[in-house]
Amino acid sequence: MRATIELLSNTKNLSYKERLTMLNIPTLKYWRLRGDMIEMYKIITNKQDSDVTLKFNIIPAAITRGNIFKRRQDHVRYDFREFSFPNRVRTLWNSLPDTVVKAESVNSFKGRLNRVWNDQQVKYNQKADIKGTGSRSNVV
Repeated sequence: MRATIELLSNTKNLSYKERLTMLNIPTLKYWRLRGDMIEMYKIITNKQDSDVTLKFNIIPAAITRGNIFKRRQDHVRYDFREFSFPNRVRTLWNSLPDTVVKAESVNSFKGRLNRVWNDQQVKYNQKADIKGTGSRSNVV
């Protein structure tokens, strides 16, 4: 926040959200969610070393709506597993359309994800959430 004020004096009287929008700088929350989706893509498509990555249970595409790499809900007994990476990103990952998850490369995935998430409020508002991630919603 302070850096945006010091960089441009005409942003001094604007709110944090207005400064981010004016400077076209996404929120830290947006970057974290985007980073999680990129890591998930790398793991699912074996773009990372398979010896050190997590293993995921994928639902066969023929029996479900959503993308072809949709993750199954794992049974969780303890809170620390509930908030682990695989369970934390499952709903958001499952909400992505096939056109995004079928990307041929990581850079292609990033570009498609940016296009799909371009109008999300979380991009400039840290209190917002990604729309279209409900249990029955596949539209982002």
